[in-house]
This record gives sequence, structure tokens and C-alpha cells, in this order.
Amino acid sequence: MPPVLALLLVLHLHVVGLSAATDTVSPVHPLVGNDRLVSGNGKFALGFFQLQASSSKRLLIAPVWVANRDDPLTEPNPWRLAISGDGNLVIASLTVNSTVWSTRANTKATDTVAVLLNNGNFVLRKASNSSNVLWQSFDHPTDTVISGGKIGRNKITGLNRRLVSRKNLISQATGEYYGGLDADSHQLVIAPLKKPSTPYWYSGEWNGNYFSLLPEMRSSSMLNSTYVNDEEEEYYMFAVLDETVILRHVLDVSGQAKTLIWNSDSQDWMDDYSKPNAPCDVFATCGAFTNCDDYALASCSCMKGFSIRSPEDWELADRTGGCIRKTPLDCRTGTTNKITGASLGVLGFSALILMLVLLVRSKMVWSGRRLNNTKTGGATITAFRYVDLQSATKNFSEKIGGGSFGSVFRGVLANSTTIAVKRLDSARQGEKQFRAEVSSVGTIQHINLVKLIGFCCERGKRLLVHEYMPNGSLDVHLFRSNNAIILGWSVRYQISLGIARGLAYLHESCRDCIIHCDIKPENILLDESFVPKIADFGLAKFLGRDFSRVLTTMRGTIGYLAPEWISGTEITSKVDVYSYGMVLFEIISGRRNSTEECTGGANDLVYFPVQVARKLVEGDLGSLVDRRLHDDIDCHQVVRACKVACWCVQDNESDRPTMAEVVQALEGLAELKMPPMPRLLHAIAGGSQSTNF
Repeated sequence: MPPVLALLLVLHLHVVGLSAATDTVSPVHPLVGNDRLVSGNGKFALGFFQLQASSSKRLLIAPVWVANRDDPLTEPNPWRLAISGDGNLVIASLTVNSTVWSTRANTKATDTVAVLLNNGNFVLRKASNSSNVLWQSFDHPTDTVISGGKIGRNKITGLNRRLVSRKNLISQATGEYYGGLDADSHQLVIAPLKKPSTPYWYSGEWNGNYFSLLPEMRSSSMLNSTYVNDEEEEYYMFAVLDETVILRHVLDVSGQAKTLIWNSDSQDWMDDYSKPNAPCDVFATCGAFTNCDDYALASCSCMKGFSIRSPEDWELADRTGGCIRKTPLDCRTGTTNKITGASLGVLGFSALILMLVLLVRSKMVWSGRRLNNTKTGGATITAFRYVDLQSATKNFSEKIGGGSFGSVFRGVLANSTTIAVKRLDSARQGEKQFRAEVSSVGTIQHINLVKLIGFCCERGKRLLVHEYMPNGSLDVHLFRSNNAIILGWSVRYQISLGIARGLAYLHESCRDCIIHCDIKPENILLDESFVPKIADFGLAKFLGRDFSRVLTTMRGTIGYLAPEWISGTEITSKVDVYSYGMVLFEIISGRRNSTEECTGGANDLVYFPVQVARKLVEGDLGSLVDRRLHDDIDCHQVVRACKVACWCVQDNESDRPTMAEVVQALEGLAELKMPPMPRLLHAIAGGSQSTNF
């Protein structure tokens, strides 16, 4: 790459050879050549820097703002940063009449100066009045925001401060992703720059202290976070409390938002945290014809038969170009490989089922070797040796859960990845659950489904390896009063929405409709950001797209079973809808539906769904929400959630919504009518209530 220059505002960490010790550009003192502006506290520097990489392919400086990110300057043409005749700040050539960049401030003043402030903000202002700021770099961030910078919009001027990732580890040019404050949902979001309306990460709404899906914010002792939404502005801003700490938020080339802290001992940046946590949760991070593996050293790799399209870009962390065929298709010869992407998914799924059948019938022993990258319809899982999992779990010593089919243990792989290992105990039932889980969750991926990393199948041993969920299961946070974390209403609503999205994906977006058959709080796991993950597919049932219902033995958990289970009729995906409705009631109340509560006289014990039925007519649904929230709720969302729950538990499955319709309702995209009273609930209520809610 030929040498190019860019006007960069950088943290004063690697900058050497400073030939200027001023913080100001004035009409008579431009910034030329190797001159640098340095802030009064010596923390920031601004100047023309050559974009070059170190041996590790990383830029040798730490830019926090770039003026001409998409118009780099070529040497040897000399350039200067100067105040133009109309008072604007410009990058212009010294030899030809050429202006590359300008602040384009609405000013005709001739007494302007540009000053690099101690907080890293580069401002254009009146020389005679320092408070009269005409333009500032904080209003035009590139891929970084630092202490005091805002992310958000000015409702009056339309100015939108957002981050856009750079092209690669060296080039500051516009990249593939943007991050900002969404005006509709009032959440921080990250989305593809070309598809801004389809974010792949959300922060959750501000609850007064932190964004609801970023609970780690409340334990931060380094930052003071601020969210403002008034008539003039809506923005998020943070301040570093310790001035000796050097910290920056960056929208990385990878599409992840990262908090980086400078480590003076190692003289390098240290990742504090990344969002999304998993690199593969970023939209199209690896490009076309690739595999993405969160647990591999290099997460992106080409599919078999393909090679990297641009090795140079790939080395610089820009992998969005993906891979291309090693041997181009030649349709004229009639000898091409006719397996398409869709066919590969079917073939992978069929191969998995055949593999499992062979394992059961021939009792094949996989010992002494590890099988990597087993394909299951687009997902990648690993076949582990039993001894490896025994070592990872310290001989299954840290039990974190269990059920009728086995126990779950915490473990750590050799690459430091924390895992959850489910050891299936019952030979017959365990075998069924093993096959059901691998053939369901092993073939699909969704942000609201627990990820199957691998499995072990040696002699009579059957183990499943899942991603570890540090916040455990939903029931712990809802029903155990001694738990330190009480889920706020906004978090509960996002959890309800996430579960609905996961079920909608299972029912409508997979090759076969997958009916979970055991939706309950114990089977909803929560990651470090309280994003819900549907787990435990041991009872799952497949329903081909050519069929609308299936006859199967009753399965699931009492209290969440749809009426058709009990009657012994054929079932559809609507049994999951019913179970979801019962779970939604429990998310609202923070207690078991089966727990009776005295609401009137000594004998007036009322089932919670019946209380919701009454309050939908009478009003005051807020009184039914978990008392631990102290009325810190969104009343509109409470009404919406209660209506959705009541629709989901209708006696007749045809009256229940699909999970896709539930998602629309919870997102506020569909209006809900008053649901009719289910006969079951009416009977529980003693038949004294109206036939409508």
C-alpha cells in the first residue's frame, strides 16, 4: 500500500518527534508537515500521520478521531491545516489550489481559531469568545468515543452522533458497521451500515442507572454514565472518574463494540469487554462461503472447496469479502458439483441422523481422537473424547444443575472457554434425549437458542457440551427471594421478547418445524447480559413442513401443559405457545402460577392467571406485577404482556397466536383485542366471571 496521510487526533501514547508544542491553529499559525498540536495536559496530539502497520498488522498509533477518513492524502505533496478566509478549518495543499476537507461551519467570521482541548475535543471557535463554538470533533465521531463525547442526536438540528467502524486495522476509511442510539427503541444498537434498520445487537432501554441488557454497567467503578432524553437532545455519554485511566469505546473492524483500557506496563491496549460477546453474533462478519466458530483461535474460515478472496484484507481483519471457489463453476461441461447451499444443509442434517443411528446400533467407540468441525446443517459441533470432558470438569466436581435425565457440570476447555456439560444418566431415556438435542439444537443457530458446542459418545456414555450461561436459569431470578439480582421490568420484557423470538425461529424458520415441548423457566438460560437462551431440547419433536400436526406421547411439565396434551389428541406448535403464555404470567408476577394467593377473605385463594383475567376488565394490572419492582414498570408494556399471555393460554389451539404474532404484539407492531375467557380458567375461577376478560 502506498504511503498515505490522514489528519488524526490521537491519544498521546506513541507520538514521538513532536516539532510543535502548541494546542492552537490560528490564521497566522497553520499546522504544516510534521507539526503537531498537543493538548495542554499532554494527553492528546493532532497532526498528519502516515498510516502504516507494525509487524503485528496493527496501526502504530491510537486514533480517536479522523478528519479525512475517506480521502487520504498522498505524499510527497505538502499539506497544511489552516483557517480559511471564511473562518473555517480546512486541509489544503501548499502547492496547488486544492482543499480536501473543511469543517463547513456556518460562519463568515475572520477571527476564528481551532483549539485541541484537554478532554480531546478539537473545537473551532471565536478567538474573542471561547464559549462560542462553531464546530467540534465531538459532534462528528468516527469509530471512537472518549470521555465527554456524546452518542445520540440533536432533535432540533438533526445532528446524529454515531460511530462507524473503519475498513481494517490500518485504513481509517468507512467500514461495514455502525453503532448509535436508536430514536425509536431508545437503545444503543449496532447494525450493518448498509442495513441500518436491522440491528444485530441491542443494549436494552435505560432504566435510570444503566441500559437494561448491560447490567455490568452498574458495577463499574471507573465510569459515570449519563443518558439524557429531553426536548432538545437524546444522547448517551460517559465520564472516566480517574483521570489517570486512559479508556476509549471503539466500534471495531470486527463489528463488535469494545471498551479498551491502556495498560502502561505492557504498553498496549487491554480489552475490557466486547458487545456482542461472541464474534459470530456479528452480522456477516466472515463474509460469503465461510464458517464462523466462536471457539476457534481464528473464528473465520473458508468452507471446503473455497479459498480467501483477499488475503491482504483478511490479514488486516477485514473478512467481509469472504471466500471464493477454488475451482470456478463451468456450467458448460455438465460436471459441476450441483450441491447448493440449501442442499448442503439437508445433506448435513441427514448425515447427522445416519451417524446417530449408526452410533446406537453398532455402539461405535470414539476414543483416543477428537473429531473437529462436524457439520450439522450449517452449524459446527465438536466430538469430544470422554477423558477431555472429564479433565475440563475436574472429574465432574462442579455441579450447576440437573434433571430427570442427568446432571449439568461447569467446565473449562484447554482454550479457556467455559462450558456446561450435561451428563445423561438414564440409558434409554438419556439416549433419546441425546439424539433429540443433537438433531435439533445441533443443526441450528439463533441468538435466543442455547448453542451446542459438541458432544461425547463413548460406549454407554452420552454427554452434551453447551455454551456456559453465567446467570443461570430464569427460575432462579424469578422465584428465589434470596437471590441478589432482581430482574427489572425492562429486562423481563426483553427476556419475554427474546424467548418469543427463539420459539418463532424454531416453529417457522427451520427446515422442519421444531416443537420444544417443555418450555418453562428452568429451561430458559440467561447469558452475562441477561439475553435469554432456550435450552433442553431433550423432548423436542420434529414436524415436517408437509404436516400440520403430530401424534405423540404426553411430555412436558405439569403447569405448562396445553389442554390437548391431556386429551391425547394430535399436537401442533401451539403447545409451545400455551407453555409460553404460562411462563409469561410468571415473568410478570415473579412467582409460580401454581402458588395461590389470598386476595380477599380467608377462603378467597386466587390462581394468578385468573387474577390477570379479572384485572384486564377492572384495570390496575400494575398491582399484579412483582412487588419487588416497587412499581418501576412500563404500564403499556404490562397491559400488552398480560393480553399476550391470556391469548396464548386459550383452550382451543386455533385461537392462540403463532409465536411470530406474539413477537409482533410485544414489539407493539400489532394491536391486541380483549381475549375471551378460556373455559379452563373460568372453571378455576368458579364460573363466576364474565365470559370475556
